[in-house]
Amino acid sequence: MKKLVLFLPIFLMAFNCWSQDIKIKNFESYELDNNRTLKIYIPPSYHQDSTKFYPLTIVLDAELLFDAYVGNAILFANTDEAPEQIIVGIQQNQYNEREEDCSYKKENSLPTKQSEAFYRFIRSELFTYFNDNYRVSPFKTIIGNTLTANFTNYFLIENYPGFNAYININPSLAMDIPHLVNDKSKVIKDENIYYYLSNCKRNSDKKETTINALNQLLVANENPKFKYRYDYFQNSTVTSSVGQSISSALSFIFELYSPISKEEFESNIKDLSPPEAIAYLENKYVEIEYLFGSNLKMREKDIFAIEGIVMDKENGDYLKEYGEMINKLYIESPIGDYYIGRYYETGNKPKQALKYYKSGYMKLPEGDPNADAYYQNVERVLNQTGIGM
Repeated sequence: MKKLVLFLPIFLMAFNCWSQDIKIKNFESYELDNNRTLKIYIPPSYHQDSTKFYPLTIVLDAELLFDAYVGNAILFANTDEAPEQIIVGIQQNQYNEREEDCSYKKENSLPTKQSEAFYRFIRSELFTYFNDNYRVSPFKTIIGNTLTANFTNYFLIENYPGFNAYININPSLAMDIPHLVNDKSKVIKDENIYYYLSNCKRNSDKKETTINALNQLLVANENPKFKYRYDYFQNSTVTSSVGQSISSALSFIFELYSPISKEEFESNIKDLSPPEAIAYLENKYVEIEYLFGSNLKMREKDIFAIEGIVMDKENGDYLKEYGEMINKLYIESPIGDYYIGRYYETGNKPKQALKYYKSGYMKLPEGDPNADAYYQNVERVLNQTGIGM
C-alpha cells in the first residue's frame, strides 16, 4: 500500500507535466454539419524551435486511446526511439458518434454515407487545417480500436493512401476488409507503408478468426514497401492489450528514426561494403529529416555501429572518407581524426598519421579518461617515424 501511495504523486506529477501541453478545440465541420471536440497535443519544443517539423498522428476513439498514445509517444521521444509528434484525438463517444462515423455497408464492407462524411472530415478538413496552421512533416499515422480500427483501413485502400502508418488494435473487421487490404498491400510502390495489427485471446472467437485471416494474408506479403507487424497477446485482456499494442506499434513504425539496433545491423548492414555502409548511414538521416522533420545530428552510436565494416573491409580504404564525414559533423571530437590517422597508418604513411593523431589528441579536454589510451596512437607512430615530439 505504501508503494502505491508513493507512486501516485509521481504519476500525477508526470501526467500534469504533459497534460499542460494539451488543448481542447471545438472544430466546426462542414462535412459533418456539426462541431467535433478535438484534443491536441503539441510538444513543448514546438514553441522553442520554429524550424522544426513534426509527424501528425490522428487518434480515433480519443476517449480511450488519446492519453495512452500521448504517454507512450512522450516516452519514446524522450528515449530517442521516436520523433516528437503532433497528436490529434477525435472524441467519438459523447453521443456514440463512433457507430455512425465508422459504419459500413454489409454487402460490400465499404463506408456508408455517414462514414464517408467522417472520412472527408479527416482527409480534407483536418489535414488542411493542420497543414495550414502547424508545422507538420509528411509522415502521418492513424490509430483506431475495434470498430474505429476497421475504419482506418479505408485510408489505406484508396488510390493514394492518406497515411504512412496504420495502427489497428483488436479490429472489428468488415467481411471484405482482409482481402481489400491484402490486395492493396501488394501494389504499394512509392513510399513505405507501415501496418500494425494486434489481436488478443479475450477477443470473441469470430473477431479472433477474422483478424487471424487478415494476418495469414499479410504475413505472406513479399512487397518490401509494405512493412507489417502482428502481435497476439495470449494473456492480455482487451483493455490491457491497448497499451501493449501502442508501445509495440511505436517501436515498429519509428524503427527508422531509432538508433541502429542489433536487428537493423544484422538484417540491413552487416553484409554491406564500406561505401555501402557509409551511404546507408547517410541515407538513414536524410530520410529521418524528410519524413519526420527532425534534422538530427548523426548519432555517435550509429557512427560506431558501422565502424567495424569501414575499418576491417577493403583494407580500410574508406577510413579517410569516413573520418572526413565525421569531422564535418563533430568538429570538436577526436573520432574523425582518429579514423583518418588510422587510414594513413595502415597505408604506411606515418607522418600524415601522426598529424591527425596529434590533432585528435589536442581535442581531448584536460583530464579526459581516454587521453592516455588515445596518446598511445601518437607514441606508436612516433616509434615508426623515429622522430621526437
